[in-house]
Amino acid sequence: MANAGKQAPKPLYGGQAVIEGVMMRGPRFMAVAMRDPKGKIVLHSEALGPIYSSRWAKVPFLRGLLLLWDALGLGSRVLGLSANVQAESEDEKLEGAPLAITMLISFSFAIGLFFLLPAGLGHLAERLLSLTPLTGNLLEGVFRLLILLGYLWAVGRMDEIRRVFGYHGAEHKTIHAYEAGVKLTPKNVATFPLEHPRCGTAFLLTVIVLSILVFTLIGPLPLLPRLLLRVALIPVLAGIAYEYLRWTASNIRNPLVRLLVAPNLALQRLTTRPPDPKMLEVSIAAFNEMLKLETSKAPKPKELKLTPPKKKAARKKTVKKTAAPKKATVK
Repeated sequence: MANAGKQAPKPLYGGQAVIEGVMMRGPRFMAVAMRDPKGKIVLHSEALGPIYSSRWAKVPFLRGLLLLWDALGLGSRVLGLSANVQAESEDEKLEGAPLAITMLISFSFAIGLFFLLPAGLGHLAERLLSLTPLTGNLLEGVFRLLILLGYLWAVGRMDEIRRVFGYHGAEHKTIHAYEAGVKLTPKNVATFPLEHPRCGTAFLLTVIVLSILVFTLIGPLPLLPRLLLRVALIPVLAGIAYEYLRWTASNIRNPLVRLLVAPNLALQRLTTRPPDPKMLEVSIAAFNEMLKLETSKAPKPKELKLTPPKKKAARKKTVKKTAAPKKATVK
């Protein structure tokens, strides 16, 4: 048979950087490795929901919505877990209602910043400069791209985020090394590129470029319908962007495809940093745990149970008793 010597393609694994750690995800399981404040690598793994292995996850364009849900739901929960690992006291832990409220505010801020604000600026430019709807939509896309670039540049200057970006680079290098078939050691993994064609940063840029094309085809709209339509079309853009990234990743050796993904790879320079060996150790630990679960006949996920940090006992103030002064006696 002509295909007898060909190896089956490896599954497409993905990941995400978290606070002092990396999460790796397969079709059925996810694993996250984090370095705790004492320097020890701690692991948490779990089975993914049935929707990830359902028939809906194989439907083109619809599976892009699962990627969006994965980034919002699972990714946020793992970020909360990594924050709790670093918590120095029980009062600093983020879980339950506070975590849900924090994530809701973050998502609302992202939609407002990257979709509603550029749409409002584009509408305002149309009115003030008497632009055509086509020019206004194009200008809206330019605003959206500039806001994204400015935001990534600004947050990348924060020390805490720079460390997260270092773990992001470690995640990319680890997946590159696995896909190349080399042994996963910090020394081997360090030689691979920081950029990866299936990166979430590439997903963001693809969504923004697609939004320019799609929104430009839409005719003039009043401000409120324009804003509502931008939000309503986010799932559609996500589905198209996901299929585009899958196609480019599968044909990355094609010179034309490499030219198409060059902007996506260049943008990742803003969201990745060269990882140190300890970051690579954490990323490899997460990947190995996930791969073990994916390939095991009887997988046993490891649930991380955080023990509440002991509160420091308040020091009791000792009051030194002094003898009462003797009353002077009058002779």
